[in-house]
Amino acid sequence: MKYYFHIDVNSAYLSWQAAYMLSQGYPQDIRKFPSVIGGDQRKRKGIVLAKSIPAKKYNIQTGESLHEAKRKCPVLQIFPPNYQLYMQASQAMVDLLYHYSPNIQRFSIDEVFLDLYGDVKEVLNIAENILWDIESKLGFTVNIGISENKLLAKMASDFKKPNQIHTLFKDEISKKMWPLPVEKLFMVGSRTKRKLNSRGIRSIGDLANLSGDYIYDWLKKPGLTIWNYANGREDSTITIDRAPVKSLGNSTTTPYDITTTREAEMFLLAISEKLAMRLRSIHKRAQVISVRISDHEFISYRKEQKIPIATHNTNRIYQIARQLFHEIFPHKPIRRFSIGVSSFICDEQLQLSFFHQDDADFEKLDLKIDQLRNEYGHRILQRSIFLHSGIAPIIGGVLEEEEYLLMTSVL
Repeated sequence: MKYYFHIDVNSAYLSWQAAYMLSQGYPQDIRKFPSVIGGDQRKRKGIVLAKSIPAKKYNIQTGESLHEAKRKCPVLQIFPPNYQLYMQASQAMVDLLYHYSPNIQRFSIDEVFLDLYGDVKEVLNIAENILWDIESKLGFTVNIGISENKLLAKMASDFKKPNQIHTLFKDEISKKMWPLPVEKLFMVGSRTKRKLNSRGIRSIGDLANLSGDYIYDWLKKPGLTIWNYANGREDSTITIDRAPVKSLGNSTTTPYDITTTREAEMFLLAISEKLAMRLRSIHKRAQVISVRISDHEFISYRKEQKIPIATHNTNRIYQIARQLFHEIFPHKPIRRFSIGVSSFICDEQLQLSFFHQDDADFEKLDLKIDQLRNEYGHRILQRSIFLHSGIAPIIGGVLEEEEYLLMTSVL
């Protein structure tokens, strides 16, 4: 029988940082005391990207500001991220896993799926070997979820951590998954949670035991999807080959509430800079631009626009993003900004227009700036508006450039 594994690195950034520092002779394991990865240790800027188990005891949350985390735990140690190191650690894990299965699918930088054939006893033995292999050879730990489909394997890997193996077979759903809060179900975000809670649906079991017709009438296709997930139904397979890139996105969670339109526009511009560079690097132009923002309560607002002439020009992407932002701005403090581009055409397919002739000159400038930044670093040229602002002139890093395949359709 085929079984799916979901392998998830425990506190990935912090674990990878700890393993590297120990290998370089650092006297302490940063996983053993209150510590976080994120921002600038001296300036205390940025947000918490990963936290140690001792830090969790202080109720430090991923995504909160370093200033707030330090307030909760004055002895907290802060270590800046090293994205290149994390990419290398992720690849080392994938290379090791190829010894167990040729069918591996990246889900994110710290999560992978693989499939194996055998009986339950055999696959559990293999999981034990993987657990030991990763810890002994690479110096960090993972959780492994095992099931008959990828959804349940992913749910299982989120059970008790760290360094654990969990199964979630279909005959275990009612015991292991249904009692969990409904927001623990994959694809149930904060807004969906509020909708479900408003009708008394508080556990995954509550959702699973509804009528499919009822949930479809209420929440349409997305509702039917999460209802199927609540019942453990999902049938995607491991996708090995890289699919053509159909969309790109870039986003940031701010370390503090953004209350002025000037600051909001600066974040949109910094995001547009990196997003447009990525678009040009794959020789594509986008016809659809979307903006999503989340307020201080992490309620999201989104709008998109199809443009008549596809573009990869930084200024045009920013101008449209700014326009869309003002159309959805809720006049509340903002904590997250995201811009997406889609409906790509190749450079060779561009239809010229008399109304956008200036774009050609801007594009030449963009390409020259890209060349200089790629050769000398992204800070070699930056817009003067960002000087002394405290806002990075280009937002987006190594991790955001990796386009990992997700499970078929939503998963």
